Amino acid sequence: MSLVLTARGGGAPGRATPDRPTRDAGRPIGGWAFLGVTVTSLGGPLALAALYAPSIIADAGASAGLATLTAAVVFGAPLLIWLRYSSEITEAGGLYAFVEAAAGRRVALLQAGLWIVSYLLYLLYTTATIVYDTLPAVLPGVRPYRPVLEIAIPVALAAVMLAGRVVTLAVTGLLAIGQMALVGVLAALAASHHAPVSSFGVGAPTGALATASGQTALLYICGSLPLFLGGEVARPTRTVRRGLVGGYLLVAVGVIAASFPLAAEPQFTRAPIPGMALAQAYSGHSLAVTVGVGSAVSIAGVMLVEYLALSRLLHAVSRRPVRSVIRVLAVALVGTAPITLLDPRGLYYDLLKPSLIALWLSQLVVFAVYPRFVSQRSGRRVPAWSLATVASAFTIYGLVATVQHVSS
Repeated sequence: MSLVLTARGGGAPGRATPDRPTRDAGRPIGGWAFLGVTVTSLGGPLALAALYAPSIIADAGASAGLATLTAAVVFGAPLLIWLRYSSEITEAGGLYAFVEAAAGRRVALLQAGLWIVSYLLYLLYTTATIVYDTLPAVLPGVRPYRPVLEIAIPVALAAVMLAGRVVTLAVTGLLAIGQMALVGVLAALAASHHAPVSSFGVGAPTGALATASGQTALLYICGSLPLFLGGEVARPTRTVRRGLVGGYLLVAVGVIAASFPLAAEPQFTRAPIPGMALAQAYSGHSLAVTVGVGSAVSIAGVMLVEYLALSRLLHAVSRRPVRSVIRVLAVALVGTAPITLLDPRGLYYDLLKPSLIALWLSQLVVFAVYPRFVSQRSGRRVPAWSLATVASAFTIYGLVATVQHVSS
């Protein structure tokens, strides 16, 4: 299967075809399948609701609702910029195609290079977080099998991708449904015991509240991954925009609903997997294990969508067939998996910071050239500059937080 990247030069308006998929893309991806990819990509909704967001808001627990709500609003600026780009450009290049349309191929290649480095590193080190941090907190007996899992997870992801797009989309769809169901169960459990509306007020220290809101907003950044499927969807403009907005609202509402009741139960936010601790207390061991294992699978789901996006971007840059790119990625990632066995935790800490720095820089390029994109199309400049300023500040905050708080 080969996608055709629309050629363009030096910032000229892209010749996108908003009402039909890119040629040679195979059968177009429908709206529900695209929504499944979007939901799975957004940090892994179960991992966000059960693990990451509750841990981040621990110091601002009295304002848990306000922190998660503010985070959702703050992330609106990056989302709006992606939506504006995708109203005219829906191609395999995703963010790369956006930058190419706004600032030319050289800048786009710089952006793509940073993005590729970031996610290749992410795919290498994230398996270690699943195997050495998340799963042992759920199943202590898994420890002797961690080296096997360190190899098995990359192999499983490669197998899904090599099985073809239909299988990959089916897996992401099932992951999205399962995760949102568990997020709903957690939200219902928490709310049925104590859901303090006061947590939507300023009850926490201002600094802690600001930090919790900002760092929670950063969790949604992988929401750009579905954009790389833009050249393969039916009615691209409508499908991409509806999928991104619908998926984001579903996940953000789920995270808020599952997190704000934790203001009344601060002991849960200090647990290794807060959602698992909540399930254990209010339901029982079976649901707790399901939530814990589901959180690990949720993280792996994001890896699968990253794999999918990487294959499309590398196809767009190299103009090699997608299937060939997938095979090369599979060989590279499975082949390097044994290296991680030498020092899994060390590898994680060595690669995390450069991966995140490259990620934030790649997104900063997308947002920085956005006013140029709008200006080329005779759009309104003040709203464009305003959005670009807020989104750029968001990425700079991500950079600063990475440098200050991530160990290397």
